[in-house]
Amino acid sequence: MARIKLRTPGKINWTLEVLGKREDGYHDVRMLMQSVSLFDYIDLSSKKEGISIVSNSKDIPLDQANIAYKAADLLLSHCNIRAGVKIDIEKHIPLAAGMAGGSTDAAAVLVGLNKLWSLGLSLNELEVLGKEIGADVPFCIRGGTALAEGIGDRLSQLPPIKDVWLLLVKPPFSLSTARVYGGIDMDKVDKNINAMAVYDQLTSGSFKGSRLVGLANDLEGVSIGLYPEIQEIKRDLIGYGACASMMTGSGPTVYGVFANKEKATEAMAKMKGRYSQVYLARTWDRGPEIISLEGGVFDQD
Repeated sequence: MARIKLRTPGKINWTLEVLGKREDGYHDVRMLMQSVSLFDYIDLSSKKEGISIVSNSKDIPLDQANIAYKAADLLLSHCNIRAGVKIDIEKHIPLAAGMAGGSTDAAAVLVGLNKLWSLGLSLNELEVLGKEIGADVPFCIRGGTALAEGIGDRLSQLPPIKDVWLLLVKPPFSLSTARVYGGIDMDKVDKNINAMAVYDQLTSGSFKGSRLVGLANDLEGVSIGLYPEIQEIKRDLIGYGACASMMTGSGPTVYGVFANKEKATEAMAKMKGRYSQVYLARTWDRGPEIISLEGGVFDQD
């Protein structure tokens, strides 16, 4: 039986600007995006027909509603493959948390099946397919650090931001991305976000001696209006030594940026007294990564 296993990272946003609403219902955005070392594990096994999903999580759909299922189905159709796949999803990235946990699983399915079945699709081709199932999927396929524009699918890859330590806190509630975007007042968004100024601080390490300035997320105000606890978490992380703190994506996960691992670990011990989903992570420089590969057989028209 042909089988491949991958680990696939979550993401945060250093900046997120909402530029306006499109006719198709999406919003045009500009985001400085970053992979982080909090991983889901995806195990793909070839079978004769059909797509099935199993998972250690009781909170994700195991049918066509799962974006990983959609990724496999799309690739089977696109490449005219007469085969099936079993998808085993080991979840560690929190759900509905602004960290692209579903999108990164879909990215791993596309990357993994491309390798398992020797399809020979380039990263660019996989990203085009990924865009059909989710705006974050193209970034998750490539990973690392990137400036994302359009609906988040037009990527300008940047040299990676290395070894910046983060503490991620997911409060005990979730937020609907559609609900948060639907609550935006375009007259109140920040017109002075400078993604590259933030990038320069992070790559130079200059923030480690003082404060990191310029982190900004136009969705944060909407999410805090719904759940003021998000603001409390930000304040606590700063109080525990973070150089800066911000909500990622549409939330509700909040991260703190720390000068080193030791300070982040100290803060983690304090935050774990209040929250069950607290994660120590660092910036990561790539997308889905193959851990093991056995065989590789497919039937293609």
